[in-house]
Amino acid sequence: MLNVFETRSIAYKYKETLVLHGISMGIPQGLITGILGPNGSGKTTILKILSGIYKPSQGTVWLNSRPLAEYSRQELARQIAFLEQNNTASLPFTVREVVEMGRYPWLKPFAPLTAQDAEIIDDALDCFGLTRKQEQIVETMSGGERQLVSLARAMAQEPKILILDEPTTYLDIGHQSLVMEYLRKWHKKSGTTIIMVIHDLNLSSQYCDHLIVLEQGTFVMAGSKEEVLCEELIAKTYKASFAMIKHPVSGVPQFLPCFSDR
Repeated sequence: MLNVFETRSIAYKYKETLVLHGISMGIPQGLITGILGPNGSGKTTILKILSGIYKPSQGTVWLNSRPLAEYSRQELARQIAFLEQNNTASLPFTVREVVEMGRYPWLKPFAPLTAQDAEIIDDALDCFGLTRKQEQIVETMSGGERQLVSLARAMAQEPKILILDEPTTYLDIGHQSLVMEYLRKWHKKSGTTIIMVIHDLNLSSQYCDHLIVLEQGTFVMAGSKEEVLCEELIAKTYKASFAMIKHPVSGVPQFLPCFSDR
């Protein structure tokens, strides 16, 4: 399988602290890849390097067999959509206005939206169940609904790669499942490569095709969820005890924390 990204011995230094230590890895094209690891592992830093926001202190990132540093900002905006945590606009925009912002990388300066743009926006609103709410002010929506608006805006951008930093953080279990189901729906429809930092091992097992594990800024392992999500590796990486079971419906690995007797 082709890799959409390849990192070759990348390191990143923040002030005097080395956050990433010579990471070499590939991210397969057309799959949903989850990046796992304890807090402080450098997961968000990796995302920002892949998206071109940060430049590595050393090493090279390749996007589609071309050095990432050679891409212009507009080229990257047409290739990659990057959603950080709590990124939804806080100004009093409507849902549709926020989703329209996703078309900006494709417009000439001061050019109005075309009929084709409107069709793409309508499709994004429909994909994430927002058509009936398109005139609602985003500020009045719940956290889960705002996340769907952000994803619809990213879809309207028509990226080949979607990069997400903890898309389910601060959401209740219902909205976590809703967001992940909509993401999977978009992925099946478009074939977009999705890369996300995700803390929930059980959600990663249910929704990701490929997993990467980082620990303290180093690469630990990459592979399918069956290869990566084993009791020994997870316990060692997270410094905690888990019991692994199979999901009663899908059969994928699920983890339950084991607490010491009180």
